[in-house]
Amino acid sequence: MAPVRILVTGGVRSGKSRHAEALVASWPAAADGACYVAAGPTPDVESDPDWAERIAVHRSRRPASWTTLETRDLPGVLADADRPLLVDCLGTWLTGLVDDAGAWEAPGAELSTLLDDALAALLPALADCAQGVALVTNEVGLGVVPEHRSGRLFRDLLGTLNQRVAEVCDEVHLVVAGRVLRL
Repeated sequence: MAPVRILVTGGVRSGKSRHAEALVASWPAAADGACYVAAGPTPDVESDPDWAERIAVHRSRRPASWTTLETRDLPGVLADADRPLLVDCLGTWLTGLVDDAGAWEAPGAELSTLLDDALAALLPALADCAQGVALVTNEVGLGVVPEHRSGRLFRDLLGTLNQRVAEVCDEVHLVVAGRVLRL
């Protein structure tokens, strides 16, 4: 089976991660294990018990043969992949990107340039990845317009990120209420 790239999108708590985990686990190349890539900022689980519980639930669903890698270097991980990958999630990766740049208050054009630069490295690495990849992201275009500037900027940046990644992927799956629609 040729490596496949699948973008899994949907709302919060829609079942995206569970679906992506099942997809990757079903790939023959994942029989010897896969790599779960936690792409966002590393939270302080000691001060956020809800987040710690969410992480524990995710870990408990993954086979013991899977490894976990916490990194924002998605282009590097994709280039060096020696087993199937599950990247969870592009929204937290984007948050880390903007956090690292200290750019939440930056002008919109500066943020667009930041995203364009990141995509210039990410998209070719994704297209050339020798392993199957499932990427989880949040679908942000279905809700209300955020009240705060940072929320609007994040929504716009993630919408652009999702579109650009979808262009490189072989499939896009929309998960709503645990149900999957292949787009």
